[in-house]
Amino acid sequence: MMKRAKATLGSMAFAAALMLSAGGAAHADTFWQCATFARTFSGIQLFGDAWTWWNQALGKYATGDAPQAGSVLVFKRSGVMHDGHVAVVSRVLTERIIQVTHANWSIIDGGRGKVEKDVTVVDVSAKGDWSQVKVWYDPVRDLGNTVYPTYGFVYQTAQNTAKNASYSVAKAAVDQAASATQSPMTGASQSLASAAADATDRIAALIQSITDR
Repeated sequence: MMKRAKATLGSMAFAAALMLSAGGAAHADTFWQCATFARTFSGIQLFGDAWTWWNQALGKYATGDAPQAGSVLVFKRSGVMHDGHVAVVSRVLTERIIQVTHANWSIIDGGRGKVEKDVTVVDVSAKGDWSQVKVWYDPVRDLGNTVYPTYGFVYQTAQNTAKNASYSVAKAAVDQAASATQSPMTGASQSLASAAADATDRIAALIQSITDR
């Protein structure tokens, strides 16, 4: 019970921080590690390097290869991504296209550590099991060319109602913060808005390319 309370309080604190800093430099200057952000945003209480979340989840959280809103996609270590990566699923668009909210991925305003909201991730695996993906990369305003191997998704379990509630609170705060930075849009907020717009324009084409395989 204490762990659930801590998860809820942590996500509410994060939500409050987003709302307080939505229009100011404090938000833009905050450096988020992907694991810290994913834990706070999803309420899934796993720690350590991102790639270790998959094995840590065994016996604690349900895991699988089908995306669900609020679940965490766990990336394997590969190439220069020595610690892996984790991203929270914000929307499931099709069986092979999702949007995630994650941190410390794209270079935005010359640096990393920024939060990106609702960016496109596409399953490019041969079996359609989300074991290989391509991810939206803001500097090129498109999906990156790199194919990243993943373990799968860590789910919020049904009995963890406090964690599910905290995810809803945090997501609402992110939505409010993003809305608050729409006018005027500068820096990272402008990049995020542009990425979201471009992603929306490309959804139909992405769906067509997947279904044509």
